Amino acid sequence: MKTIIILLLIAYVYAQTPCDNIRTRSMWGSRSTSLTWMPTQPPSGFAVHHTFMSRCATQAACDVEMRNIQNFHINTNGWADIGYNFCIGDPGQIYEGRGYGRQGAHAPGFNARALGHCFFGDHTSTLPTAAALSNTQAFINCARDRGFLTSGHWVSTHRGDRQSNTACPGQALQNQVATWPRFIAQP
Repeated sequence: MKTIIILLLIAYVYAQTPCDNIRTRSMWGSRSTSLTWMPTQPPSGFAVHHTFMSRCATQAACDVEMRNIQNFHINTNGWADIGYNFCIGDPGQIYEGRGYGRQGAHAPGFNARALGHCFFGDHTSTLPTAAALSNTQAFINCARDRGFLTSGHWVSTHRGDRQSNTACPGQALQNQVATWPRFIAQP
């Protein structure tokens, strides 16, 4: 009986997706905010960004980065909250920003129709870790499978927003995301 329980626990751990292991706002120490619901549910797009700030290699460091980004977006940009729906650090952990169903503030032309997902760090000349890249792709798939993205969703980057003039998400990450399934340069 003990062996069966252990095997079931192992199977459960390996069956989990990034959607099952999101570090929530309360876990990383988010400020309390009021958010706007996204007008289109579920959204049709997934927009990739980089923070152009520090990378993080530990949970504690990524928690600090989430708070730093939220503080910058609220205190400097004057936004209601962190602009991204989700973020990811070098270990591959997904962090809840605004979360599912909430309108982002990550790219003017995408805010109402795409989940905004950022990679911590500057990815102009270096890629995120393999764990962060693969978990982001798995996250896109499980978000779609669970109805948080449309089945015909597109993937793009901040550069794909015709209302933005930006180098985000950095050339190295731009080149990588352009190889992903469902990538559209300007949706």
